[in-house]
Amino acid sequence: MRRLTALLAALLLLAFTGCAVNPAQPESTSSPAQAVETQADFQVESAYPLEYAKEFTVDECTGGTRLITIQNARYLVVPENSTVPNGLSEDITVLQKPLENVYLVSTSAMDPILKIDALSAVTLSGTSAENWYLPEAKEAMENGEISYAGKYSAPDYELIVSANCGLAIENTMIYHTPEVKEQLEKFGIPVLVERSSYESDPLARMEWVKLYGILFDKEAEAETFFNEQVQRIRPLLEQDTTDKTAAFFSVTSNNLVTVRKSNDYVAKMIGMAGGKYVFSDLSDNGNNLATINLSLEEFYAGAKDADVLIYNSTIEGEIKTTEQLLSKCPMLADFKAVQNGNVWCTTQSLFQESMELPDLILDMNRVFTAESPNAVNEDELKFLTHVS
Repeated sequence: MRRLTALLAALLLLAFTGCAVNPAQPESTSSPAQAVETQADFQVESAYPLEYAKEFTVDECTGGTRLITIQNARYLVVPENSTVPNGLSEDITVLQKPLENVYLVSTSAMDPILKIDALSAVTLSGTSAENWYLPEAKEAMENGEISYAGKYSAPDYELIVSANCGLAIENTMIYHTPEVKEQLEKFGIPVLVERSSYESDPLARMEWVKLYGILFDKEAEAETFFNEQVQRIRPLLEQDTTDKTAAFFSVTSNNLVTVRKSNDYVAKMIGMAGGKYVFSDLSDNGNNLATINLSLEEFYAGAKDADVLIYNSTIEGEIKTTEQLLSKCPMLADFKAVQNGNVWCTTQSLFQESMELPDLILDMNRVFTAESPNAVNEDELKFLTHVS
């Protein structure tokens, strides 16, 4: 009877505690990639090596699949003729190769695609021919190889669907019109939102070429190109800095001056070139923009004594003469760089040529290390022209 009573007590205790949550049970600490392993019939095997990029990661998985993570979005790249793994989480977008008839909206993605010889994958553009500064892209549109399919906020859905679009590559502007992204996805078109512009390091921006290498089966080409670009500026990183200070700016039509924040990649390129960015204390002002608008008085106080002024033509257009510059802002006549003739202007193609940042760094280094502006051989410059 004692044994029977003890057994009944044990059974009752089990009945009352068996459905309870064990307070000592730890919460899951698995990463998104680890979570995929338990949800789908494939496993993460290793991390794809990235040296500088922070805005995307790649996990190499079984079956030759790759799991790309860009902020909170995940994309599983599946090789051609391979079966899509079962049990995928709903937040994972499948990109089945070959990725063809791409609708390219992000202009910064075109240059890396060109550099790995993958232009044939793009047949739809969110930029019209006259707004491309990349000759290959402009020529492809003029020849009818790439069709204009509307800007990010007003795509030509009929054209995109009829072209059997396999992927839309957008930038973060698409989040201003989320209904467009949703509509594309309803048509069965995967949307990849790239964030290379959020990288604060120039080499990190350029490393996005590896992502496009993965998407378009051009990994070897992407690795080779990226390594060559890094080697071009490596000697500069081993040199002593100069004492030259520089401002990178443009003047708006409403009398404000647009400059880069101190943690921006342009400011870092000035440092890599041997100079010092004059606005080293412009921290984040609560938004994700790389630029900030200053009043004329604020710009005067920070840049009046800068050794070099670099005018950013990509916003307000190019300037060629000091007279043109002063017509935008007469008080610039008091600036040291203007009086010494050390004012330079970027080409308008600068930000579309996203893979050529070493050229700008080398251009700035030539300007910073020259004894005078007239000593710079302008034939050696790609992105800077002297403002006479």
